[in-house]
Amino acid sequence: MPPDSKPAALQSKVQPTPAHKDDLAVNFEVQFWGVRGQIATPGKETVRYGGNTSCVEMRVADQCLIFDGGTGLRQLGNSLLSRMPIEAHLFFTHCHWDRIQGFPFFVPAFIPINHIHIYGATASNGSTFKERLSGQMLGPNFPVPIQVMQSKMEFHDLSIEEKECLGNVIIETSFLNYSHRSIGYRITCQGKSVVYATGTKYFPDHLNENLLNLAHHADLVILDAPKVTSNGKNPLAIDWENTPWQISIETAKEAEVKQVVISLHNPEHSDDFLDKVEEKIQSVFSNAILAREGMILSL
Repeated sequence: MPPDSKPAALQSKVQPTPAHKDDLAVNFEVQFWGVRGQIATPGKETVRYGGNTSCVEMRVADQCLIFDGGTGLRQLGNSLLSRMPIEAHLFFTHCHWDRIQGFPFFVPAFIPINHIHIYGATASNGSTFKERLSGQMLGPNFPVPIQVMQSKMEFHDLSIEEKECLGNVIIETSFLNYSHRSIGYRITCQGKSVVYATGTKYFPDHLNENLLNLAHHADLVILDAPKVTSNGKNPLAIDWENTPWQISIETAKEAEVKQVVISLHNPEHSDDFLDKVEEKIQSVFSNAILAREGMILSL
């Protein structure tokens, strides 16, 4: 049985888990650098939500954590240049194009004084994440091989469901879609938890147990946007009666999640359409918002 069967920066405040007085001083910020799925979508109709593919930065205590390397990773990398030298931890959910296409343009990886840790699971064909990131930078598809990146770069093959500890930050993992080897992450520091779960397999008759366990009592959970399901009239519309977003919200309620952020928006969905999506989702889960590029959430 597969493991998954069972524009200007915006700011929002997430209510933290009750903690000791000393814990409240811990910095825990989540910033969205890319919020699209599939392919980048620049243009006048995506200005407010953004057009870069998936990339999320978490600044937790003294750690720089990055989740997925879509085209948003390029902008994040440029922002990190003012903080050098940096030590960053880059976690990939899986190797679909929208998760890795920004990696060759991550400038800090080319600078020797920086230290980049890269984490991912072995693919279904047995390849490591290092092999997959290297492969996309080979000619004739790309002019610069990964060997040109002169930072200290360390690759870590993840053992799923084993904890990674970075100082006082704990990273937990679980497969959310085994056929894609898609990983969900739970990041915890002194009583505060954020879950990044944007490659989940949904089932029509039961909740994804791995996501349910990973998200249990989390302060913030980042989930997939509603997928396009044709209703026979408009091929770009969402069939609200038959879409996984309802299962996502049901899972968040069952896991007693405090806040939900929906990300990886469909490339065909304009800002105006996403406004309607947010309104629809908030009608069933009031503490849910759609991710916007540049948005910062502080726990």
